[in-house]
Amino acid sequence: MPKVGIIYGMENTFPSALVDRINGKNNRDVTAEHIRIGGVKMAEPSGYRVIIDRISHDIEFFRAYLKNATLNGTIVINNPFWWSADDKFFNYALASKLGVAVPKTVVLPHKSHPPGTTVQSMRNLMYPLNWQEVFDYIGFPAFLKPFSGGGWKHVYKVNSPDEFFNAYDQTGTLCMTLQSAVNFDEYFRCYVVGREKVRVMKYDPKQPHHLRYVKDGKASSQELYDRVVKDSLALCTALGYDFNTVELAVEGGVPYAIDFLNPAPDADVHSVGEENFEWVVENVAQLAIEKALSNEQPQMQYHWGHFLKGEPAKKTAASK
Repeated sequence: MPKVGIIYGMENTFPSALVDRINGKNNRDVTAEHIRIGGVKMAEPSGYRVIIDRISHDIEFFRAYLKNATLNGTIVINNPFWWSADDKFFNYALASKLGVAVPKTVVLPHKSHPPGTTVQSMRNLMYPLNWQEVFDYIGFPAFLKPFSGGGWKHVYKVNSPDEFFNAYDQTGTLCMTLQSAVNFDEYFRCYVVGREKVRVMKYDPKQPHHLRYVKDGKASSQELYDRVVKDSLALCTALGYDFNTVELAVEGGVPYAIDFLNPAPDADVHSVGEENFEWVVENVAQLAIEKALSNEQPQMQYHWGHFLKGEPAKKTAASK
């Protein structure tokens, strides 16, 4: 019988609800459980057909476990190889290639040398940096934020060069981006499940965390709603994420993609609300069951690109 497993950290409501929902469907062919992991033997199958990952971005041990599971044919939501390789600056560049509106963004050198590096390590870096060129391109106000990160950590709103340098001086060895601010009049956070289903949620990032999801919030027009759905699907399809949230800030009727590297998105009932919680539990449960029952067994060689596609490996003649 195919098994679905879930690994998670401090969150409480979503993991248990998901396991209970899958098992509550009384599907004799699929069962779900909370995973318990000890020492992981290399190249040994995990025993799970599907694993839903909620924590490996914080725990390297879990990321190693999931890569090993993927090597042996487990479907991991979301793919640990792509997640490991991804960053927000690349995502912004990708979005621009897809025709999705994004604010102007520049990635900046580290303020302080990363551990184990010296001035000589930076010999390819322009010095002094042409800051005025950066400011002219981005404009103010702007947001200084990590090129890859989450939870609104180390994010600074800056209104002038002086404010920028004051914030930049606090970033240490973090790699940061500077991004044009969007003076939004509408803001949405969208669950995207299976690269097919989208839950558009009105969202207010200026509010305390537990008040950010706006009850009964709707897009101002059907045209805007359709654009938000279309852009959310385009981004998640290109990135290969089966469970993600996409944040879009609307200015002048244009939805700008602000944040869409959220492969373990907030799904706590106390923050997202009962209706959104019910939607995401049901749709992730359906996705996990569908993948668990999938008969796909592609004949693949060992190649990093296949892992990025979520395809299990098979020995080639030369490796037997």
